[in-house]
Amino acid sequence: MKIRIEPYGDRQLETVVRLSLRAWTPVFDSLQQVIDADVYRSFYPDGWRVSQQKAVEEVCTAEDTNVWMAMSAEGDAIGIDTGLTVGFVAVKLHSESSMGEVYMVAVDPDFQGQGIGTALMEFALFWMKDAGMSVAMVETGGDPGHAPARHTYEKLGFGLLPIARYFKKL
Repeated sequence: MKIRIEPYGDRQLETVVRLSLRAWTPVFDSLQQVIDADVYRSFYPDGWRVSQQKAVEEVCTAEDTNVWMAMSAEGDAIGIDTGLTVGFVAVKLHSESSMGEVYMVAVDPDFQGQGIGTALMEFALFWMKDAGMSVAMVETGGDPGHAPARHTYEKLGFGLLPIARYFKKL
């Protein structure tokens, strides 16, 4: 699929929220399977969708975050509307450490596996380097739901920093 990447605009907030909640449903289903049920409920007392919607809204409107959209660039020949939002990426720059952080990235489930996540990541990496950053960082989970994300990051040359994070409900 051919895409174009363009800057996010405030009118696209609802579209980005809907896309991210659809994209991350398998991730949160997976997390629920690997985290203690009480801990999971503590993290998401109103359900994960409520907290994720708030997180996406905050990221998209934060002054210290740069957000871009992946838009379909092919028309009706393949049955897709030109200009359909198929993904997004949000990047923060940490100038003091010369590090760029991919803070969020998501691809619409109907378009996953077509290189859109890779294209968004490559765009973000180029932009970070052009902004003077010397290191790029992205975080993801180690559970099965995050496996596609890990695959993309490793394919792009990211190296894993082994960190163990433990949780216990009090």
